[in-house]
This record gives sequence, structure tokens and C-alpha cells, in this order.
Amino acid sequence: MDNNKLKIRLDKLRKEFGDVVAVNDINLDIYEGDFLTLLGPSGCGKTTTLRAISGLEEASGGKIFIDNHLVFSKKDEVFVAPSKRNLGLIFQSYALWPHMTVYENIAFGLKVKKLPSGEVAKKVKAILEDVQLDEYGERYPSELSGGQQQRVAIARMLVNQPQIFLMDEPLSNLDAQLRMEMRSELKQLHTRTKATTIYVTHDQEEAMTLSTRICVMNEGIIRQVGTPEEIYSRPADIFVASFISNPKMNFFIGKVENIKDKTFIEAGGFSIEIPSGIVGARKELRLAVRPEDFYVSDKGVPYTVQTRLPTGRSQIVMVGNQSGASITLLFNTEVNIQADDIIHLSIKQEKYHLFDNDSGKRLN
Repeated sequence: MDNNKLKIRLDKLRKEFGDVVAVNDINLDIYEGDFLTLLGPSGCGKTTTLRAISGLEEASGGKIFIDNHLVFSKKDEVFVAPSKRNLGLIFQSYALWPHMTVYENIAFGLKVKKLPSGEVAKKVKAILEDVQLDEYGERYPSELSGGQQQRVAIARMLVNQPQIFLMDEPLSNLDAQLRMEMRSELKQLHTRTKATTIYVTHDQEEAMTLSTRICVMNEGIIRQVGTPEEIYSRPADIFVASFISNPKMNFFIGKVENIKDKTFIEAGGFSIEIPSGIVGARKELRLAVRPEDFYVSDKGVPYTVQTRLPTGRSQIVMVGNQSGASITLLFNTEVNIQADDIIHLSIKQEKYHLFDNDSGKRLN
């Protein structure tokens, strides 16, 4: 990713559907070579944002720049057609022509551009080899697996050599194993082409594995933009912390205690010394700890094992105590735990997150 070269800029982009604000005046910079994922729950505005960038959806306000060229501004009455934005699009449905062969599907855009037939054949042959479908050119989409159909959609996009790839949940129709394989192929594709890519998904694992940066959205606004590591280790607010967590993040209401010039937060039976400077006049904070950031220790807080869910390589463990606190834990399978066991838990050093109770914003 070239951080010095801006590829796309969204300036106070807004989209309304009647009384519903789907995208609420968002600002976003996307750089050349970025693999930026728009991540969030259904209805958060991510697909609407992608469609506005592509030109398939006309926004209600704001501006869109591609390569420093204004391609949309309601105020200035600018709207550049999708075909003029040099974008490649892949959708959840693949959108392949069922009556055309694989070869014809890929060649269609080149023929529209009136390229010589010899050049079309050369380009299609090369791209079929690139996506490992060189023996499938004469087959029809109905004769292909889901993964093969997705490769055809990718080939059709690549053959037109767009500068920017736009992908809207392209793997959601595939089974789990095939999704993992296709993630690897998309990662290799981005490494090979270095094309600026905007990817829409609600799957946090997909976003974490594919992206150079993630833009977390909810209710039409951007909650945080950062690398996968930043999003995971320093979530900007409670929404991001809870959404980027599987198994779920553990949240506690913590009481602030000052003892001998030191500040502690007391929550769930745990007592953690925290920096005094971030507390201010607050008497309560929200403490969050990821399931993998607890460990069993002799000096820990006692909890009773309620449920154990083995996943093969790890185990998800649900525990509770007499005061009603419950915690979700993630351990490797070497930790020997059974239902009804009493275990003593501690929190790994500095592996906690603090949020303001009212605003939900990160404090530390």
C-alpha cells in the first residue's frame, strides 16, 4: 500500500432512502494498493457505500473522488457513469450469463470494447490459466462448482484490467472449506496485482485475514478505521470491541477505587491497577477482556465451569460465580477442564480494555 498516493476519497458521503439514513456523512480515504474492508452488521451501510463508489447507487449528498477526479457531487451536479470509473465489480451472486460459456462470459466486456478477436482470445486464454480454469472455457456456469463460478467472476473482472476492485460479499455463498480456499486466492490476487480493493463483508474473520485496513461501520457511520491489528488490540469503542470478537468479548461494570495514591478497577471479582490519569471524576468504567486473555492460576478469582464446548483445536468454556458474573473463555485443549469444576482465573497483564460508561469510547 502506498500511503502517499490517495486513490479514493469520500467527503461527507450521505445516502438516504426516504426517512432512513443509510450512510451518514462519512469521510474515508482509501490509498493505492489498499485492501480495505467495509465491515459491519447487516444494514450498517457498507454495501450502500460500495454501490455509491461504483456509481450503481447515486448518493444523496457529499463528494466522491477517484484519482483526484470528482466523480460524484450532488451540489455540483457531477455524476460520472459507472462504466467511466475504471472499476471491476464482483457480487455475491457472481452475475454470470447462464447462456454463455465460461469463455464467452469472460470475453464479453472485451468484445463490447470492440477489441480484435485475436487479442480477445489471447487475453481470455491468459486469464483462464491465471485462475486455473484453462480447461473449462467451453463449459457453462451451471456445469461449474461455486468456487469455479467465483473464479470465472474474478477472471471476467481481471481481464478488463480495472484500477480498482469492488467486491460485495463474494464468498458468502460458499461452504466453509471453500471460503477459506478462496480467501487465500483473493489474498494472492491482491499481492500479485496490487490493485486497490474495497471489500464488503459482515464476517470479521474474513476481514481480519484479507485486509490491509478495516473500516468498521454501524448504523451508517464509521466507528473505526485501522489495520486488523489495531482494530483487534485497540478497539475505539464498545461496539467495535464487541463486534470484533469471536467468541464474544466479556464486559463488566467496574467500580473505581483509589487506595494509597493508586487507582484500581474492581469488576467480576478482579482487582486491576489502572493509570490514574485516564479516570478523571468517573466512579464507574466498563472493563472488557477477550476470552483468550484469561488464564488459570492458584491466586485467581474462583469461577464454576458451566459449559465446555470443544472445537477440536481449542475449547470454549462458559463460567459463572455466585454474584451472577459470567465469563466466556477460550483455552487450548491441553487445559483440562470439565463441567462443574471450580477454576481460579486471572487476567493476563495489561490484556484488558477500558471504556467510558456513557459514551462507550475507549479510555486506555
